[in-house]
Amino acid sequence: MTSKKKKVDIESLQRPSVEMLYADEIALLIKQDKDKPKPMGWQMTPDSVVKFVLGDKKLDLKPKFVGTRRFIERCVVALATNRGLMLIGEPGTAKSYLSEIFTAAISGDSTLIVQGSAGTTEDDIKYSWNYALLLSQGPTPASMVPAPLHDGMSQGKLVRFEEITRCPLEIQDTLLSILSDRVMTIPEFEESEKTLYAQAGFNVIATANTRDRGVNEMSAALKRRFNFETVHPIQNLKQERALVQNEMQRRLDRAGIPVRFSDDATELLVTTFHELRQGKTMGGQAIEKMSTVMSTAEAVEVGYASSLHAYYFGASSVKPDHLVDNLIGAALKENEDDLKKLRLYFNQVVKGRKGDHWQAYYKASKGSLGTDKS
Repeated sequence: MTSKKKKVDIESLQRPSVEMLYADEIALLIKQDKDKPKPMGWQMTPDSVVKFVLGDKKLDLKPKFVGTRRFIERCVVALATNRGLMLIGEPGTAKSYLSEIFTAAISGDSTLIVQGSAGTTEDDIKYSWNYALLLSQGPTPASMVPAPLHDGMSQGKLVRFEEITRCPLEIQDTLLSILSDRVMTIPEFEESEKTLYAQAGFNVIATANTRDRGVNEMSAALKRRFNFETVHPIQNLKQERALVQNEMQRRLDRAGIPVRFSDDATELLVTTFHELRQGKTMGGQAIEKMSTVMSTAEAVEVGYASSLHAYYFGASSVKPDHLVDNLIGAALKENEDDLKKLRLYFNQVVKGRKGDHWQAYYKASKGSLGTDKS
């Protein structure tokens, strides 16, 4: 008797996976690639993976990441080789999200994840044991509890290793032989079952924050087993605004929140994050960068929090005071000097800008930031 897989109601999930959200797009691309050559173990062609990531108007595919086609193509080609892909960059540049998009498109499963931290162990990466079964049956496949790397190798899927440099060096280096030889040795098993060979389609996508360099620097041997690609912050303000607006609308629609996040609100939010991240205004005036990461992802979070603020406290649209209140919580985290930098930004930049929405934005900052102070 076969058990039926329980259908998941994605509307009830806080954060559905990419393969859930874009199941129709993935199915379309798989169907059109049915008879086309593709890397072994992949469910669609490299060209279709690029279209899935960047969008395609002819196929009505939504863009999911802002980046150049050449960059995305390099990443896709790296994943088709026997070397892993390492995505590095500042925090908040959507490295993890990009790795999720790639795994959803290529393997149809983005859930094989190792979250790197100081507490990550080899068991979290390879496998562990059900100790009740281990005591009663001994080391058998039934008593093993596979971890993401074991599942990825046995199923021929991509494995995501998030924030790999947060792991101790000896834990990082458990990947050395696997990325080199594509085998995992399980010494507890009998001789005939000791070696797990990776199925076609297996590879590793790792991410690392440039701010974490020096924490647990990767060994030269492990670096050689990855292709490194840097994920840069979005440079084009127009593209960043479009991305934030689309993501905001998607979130509000999913949550069933009828609050209007206007073009003016998007302009205020995205411009603020963009300028404080770049350390200069759109007109070229130098300003002090914040020590906090003013990423596009963080801008989306501030916008969504502002929308909830407006909705639950009786407003029909997001106002400048909602943005200011939620901006403070995101921008002022560790460094007290960031308060001064944010205050100077409003006093020296926002105050002098034309437009009712900019002036309302400045006035909203007075109570929370004291921007009328010198």
